[in-house]
Amino acid sequence: MKGPGEYFGTHRVISPEGLLPQAADKIDNTPDIWSNEILIDVIALQPTSTAVHSIKDKCGDDIELIKKEFLEIVENRGKFQDPVTKSGGMLIGKVKQIGTDLIGKVDLEVGDKIATLVSLSLTPLKIYEIISIDLDTEQVVCKADAVLFESGIFTKIPDDLGEELSLAVMDIAGAPAQVAMNVNAGETVVVMGAGKAGLLCLAEAKKRVAPHGKVVCMEYSEAQCQLVRDLGIADVVLQVNGQKPLETYNKYMQAMGGQLADFTVSTVNVNNTELSTILVTKDSGKIYFFSMSTDFVKASLGAEGAKKYVTMVLGAGYYPGHAEIAFHIVRENEKLREYLTKRYCK
Repeated sequence: MKGPGEYFGTHRVISPEGLLPQAADKIDNTPDIWSNEILIDVIALQPTSTAVHSIKDKCGDDIELIKKEFLEIVENRGKFQDPVTKSGGMLIGKVKQIGTDLIGKVDLEVGDKIATLVSLSLTPLKIYEIISIDLDTEQVVCKADAVLFESGIFTKIPDDLGEELSLAVMDIAGAPAQVAMNVNAGETVVVMGAGKAGLLCLAEAKKRVAPHGKVVCMEYSEAQCQLVRDLGIADVVLQVNGQKPLETYNKYMQAMGGQLADFTVSTVNVNNTELSTILVTKDSGKIYFFSMSTDFVKASLGAEGAKKYVTMVLGAGYYPGHAEIAFHIVRENEKLREYLTKRYCK
């Protein structure tokens, strides 16, 4: 066993030299760990919705082509990082080996099931076989090894939630955590997009703004709009096309009587929705762009052109305690948990 390696994992960067693993084009994915690394026997990957959407644009719904694309990406980069969006995702697996420098320093034992809370776009990954790809849940079951650096964060899989549900929830845990941190009672909150990230954000926002605040869901799909109504996690549900900002803004203003949002979170996986998010947020309000499809040049210059003074926050996936926040949302929302279980636990 070599080591120790550099804390952030730069000892595995192949090219270009000097970069951290996420920004690197290629990293060393050999499963022979250094003394301050953890080796994981991968159970499944949960790529970001943005990455899956990008790959489907290239391959369509052809599972074999998608498998080939995944394998080629990992072979070429030593990690899973969509070449277009640069996003990755996360994984669940069993601890296979703990580096000698970390024994006793991390709350782990060999055999523990964990979810990584760092992006696949910086995680050394070696795939031996893709067993299945579910385009509905966007989960990839595979035989693979992955490496967690000393700086890497993780959470143990809760027994009461299980592997599949935990995998689905952990991929987007950073979003509802930001809602929990930023939203106050009586405020107006807008969530753009009602995928799994949007649903958890809506549920958390509904609790935080009570009893007098308002939660608004803006979503393209009528089916997802109806789901939000059925779950009871929004006060106002608007079916809109976020890629048409003025149309979206007018629908919002009509529905809300001119009341702009104090806090807006974007969870969509398509581009060109930045201005819709900005226009419905009040001056001095805050926007959290969780989506990896966000173009921050469009957001910044678009806000300037619309004469909007808003604080725009980059969608960092990590916030202290975000895993437990996400788990708690699922546990305390029976209808939401039932839906997620039916959707992701097959």
